[in-house]
Amino acid sequence: MARLQNLRLRQVSESLGRLAALRKTPRPRGGWIRAIRTALGMSTTQLARRVGIGQSALSESEKREVEDTITLGTLRRIADGLDCDLVYALVPRTGSLAAMRERQARGIANRQVDRVSHSTALEDQAVGPEERERQVEELTRDLLDGPARKLWEDEP
Repeated sequence: MARLQNLRLRQVSESLGRLAALRKTPRPRGGWIRAIRTALGMSTTQLARRVGIGQSALSESEKREVEDTITLGTLRRIADGLDCDLVYALVPRTGSLAAMRERQARGIANRQVDRVSHSTALEDQAVGPEERERQVEELTRDLLDGPARKLWEDEP
């Protein structure tokens, strides 16, 4: 099970790695539809005809894109009318999916070690910083080797 999960993680991460640079490309202020349409020298009426909708519906779609309320289906139809592909992905903000899993596991491990450390400190049996870090590392690895779903059950 863990092997299958790790394989899935690597495959998705590889695909997303190629898209990470797109995060740095801001959407044009008036939206991609308008930017591409005007760069091609196409009017709203001309694009609307190509998409098979009315000019006012196209103008509304341009507005909705800017407002983040356009549907993916509508955006895909308009992209087709512009002879473009709609590329849709969720790209991690920081690092890779593996790094996200590791941060999550480390956070859980830290909280669990802190809970135990608090109890042992009350009994005057606290461990030193090096031992604490070793415990966090060991627990982090155990969490990463276990079922991935467990990582998301212990939210702070």
